[in-house]
Amino acid sequence: MYTYNDPLRALSEFKPHCYDLMLVDVYMPDMSGFELYEKILEVDPNLRVCFISAAELNMQALREVYPKLGFGCFIKKPVEMEYLVERLCAELD
Repeated sequence: MYTYNDPLRALSEFKPHCYDLMLVDVYMPDMSGFELYEKILEVDPNLRVCFISAAELNMQALREVYPKLGFGCFIKKPVEMEYLVERLCAELD
């Protein structure tokens, strides 16, 4: 497991085909979680993602802006640890 507070650093240190799942906050400094995931998909198109956010988001509008992104896993903060682990495990199955 790798953790980053800086999406630019996460992108620069990303190793293609090394990860099974990414947990990405939607709102981060310098670039959104969606932008980060779009860039990572260019080098690893099979990487799965779960987005996480405390904000209310219009999923239909997001699908129009980011048509290539899958929004199957979206976790609303605050989240209980048990639920977070359950959702991430389900994504890995």
